Amino acid sequence: MLIKVFGSAVFGVEATTITVEVNIDKGIGYHLVGLPDNAIKESSYRIAAALKNNSYQLPGKKITINMAPADLRKEGSAYDLTLAIGILAASGQIKADEVGKYIIMGELSLDGSLQPIKGVLPIAIKAKEDGFKGFFLPKQNVKEAAIVAGLDVYGVENVTEVIDFFEGRGTLEPTTINTREEFYKTLDFPEFDFSDVKGQESIKRCMEIAASGGHNIILIGPPGSGKTMLAKRLPSILPPMTLREALETTKIHSVAGKLKNVGLMNQRPFRSPHHTISNVALVGGGSYPQPGEISMSHNGVLFLDELPEFKREVLEVMRQPLEDREVTISRAKFTITYPSSFMLVASMNPSPGGYFNDPDAPVSSSPHEMQRYLSKISGPLLDRIDIHIEVTPVPFEKLSDNHKAESSVEIRKRVTKAREVQTQRFEQFENVHYNAQMNTKQIHEYCQLDTASLQLLKTAMERLNLSARAYDRILKVSRTIADLEGTQNIASHHISEAIQYRSLDREGWLG
Repeated sequence: MLIKVFGSAVFGVEATTITVEVNIDKGIGYHLVGLPDNAIKESSYRIAAALKNNSYQLPGKKITINMAPADLRKEGSAYDLTLAIGILAASGQIKADEVGKYIIMGELSLDGSLQPIKGVLPIAIKAKEDGFKGFFLPKQNVKEAAIVAGLDVYGVENVTEVIDFFEGRGTLEPTTINTREEFYKTLDFPEFDFSDVKGQESIKRCMEIAASGGHNIILIGPPGSGKTMLAKRLPSILPPMTLREALETTKIHSVAGKLKNVGLMNQRPFRSPHHTISNVALVGGGSYPQPGEISMSHNGVLFLDELPEFKREVLEVMRQPLEDREVTISRAKFTITYPSSFMLVASMNPSPGGYFNDPDAPVSSSPHEMQRYLSKISGPLLDRIDIHIEVTPVPFEKLSDNHKAESSVEIRKRVTKAREVQTQRFEQFENVHYNAQMNTKQIHEYCQLDTASLQLLKTAMERLNLSARAYDRILKVSRTIADLEGTQNIASHHISEAIQYRSLDREGWLG
């Protein structure tokens, strides 16, 4: 008897429906074809034990299973449940009338219980698109799949629950989640709040500008000046995610298997990889490509602490994703694109010893050592960072001051207002939502300068010997400063403030 059951394979952040054809004939043998990997080939042992421990059995006949399309590589242990139900239906141990109307996925334990799987959200979206009635999956993943409206999602703990459902004995209820209600449970009391930061008003101003326009920022200062503390608080002032952004972000985390019994993500991700990270772990890849840290921080913040300590080739592979806001991983047989539209926040000491131009600190690094340390970061990478700001240690008077600083919630209100202006400005563009995403054509259109501003920028360009990319960055940042102020046109004081935020471009910065 030939039976068709359906599973799904995830490539990048999209899913493809897999038809599992099970044929049982005279003879003996177990033949699995259709480019399965080792985890799927081993599934016969898990399936045999799981069925036997639940009073069912593998038929002692010739079992042929084809996973179509046969030229597409299938991987992982998530097909165990699909294959088990297909074998039971084909051998007549359960009714086969309804099994083809559902996507069935899950990893089996030897006792028949189900283990969680990856990529559930893209699978559920594809199942709805392809007109399937429902989706059977492990209970641990059910919240993730229930985000998709119009699809019956059944979270199951054991293979017997699925068997009973198809036999008409079970009372499985589909899980439903009010996506909008879940999504709008925002945290107005963030764990890390800007009100905890004493002093550093100019740095907070920089952070506000960076958050308003989605600009990349680098903080340069000695140890203990508060660089990491400030960076950790940046997500608390970013505007809340839109439903579309939340869905995109949840998809990536679902594919990477990082969602733990969570539905839709409503908080922007904050990723802080260690400086020993490899370039594959940062941008994604591997023999079976997985999203890297830059994709995991999509719509959020990627924080690189102690930037010069990262390997140079690791930093260089970020150059293209920073410009294109996506990363493409190519293999011989397929190409996968992951979105990677993130805010880069980097921090660094100005010298190997950590102290710089501080009269009270011991001078432990010569100018030559400082120059060599800074040269670990390439010019092209620095060009892609819009705001460079020096962070100085907080004086004791500020540290001991009991005055409560402005909270993240207050700053976020201004940031959100500035973002709303940008959303309206770029509403006709599909891939541009805030100032940092503007291309050259849009910069010419929306960053027009008066004569005084133009002259000021010309002088700065000549004196600081800035690149064409730095010129674009200054215009983008000045546009954001104007948006925060609520003015239509860019004025000369907006330009002069934006020029201040190019510390590392200044000639003789070490002098």
